[in-house]
Amino acid sequence: MSSKVAEEALGYEQARDELIEVVRRLEAGGTTLEESLALWERGEELAKVCRRWLDGARARLDAALAEEERAEAEGDEQS
Repeated sequence: MSSKVAEEALGYEQARDELIEVVRRLEAGGTTLEESLALWERGEELAKVCRRWLDGARARLDAALAEEERAEAEGDEQS
């Protein structure tokens, strides 16, 4: 499975939890430069996954709120 497909299969919570672990390992130190770079790259990928999930959630909330406002406006017009 390619890493892109694997990233898209991650849920928000999974990606967030793995990102937390990556940050913890980077902050703890004790890794080689190569390991640190690999962790940083993985962290960037995970942050993008989280951002996509959050952006999608925001879009769903905005759509639901807009629908609610339309319904209220139509109800006010019929009153």
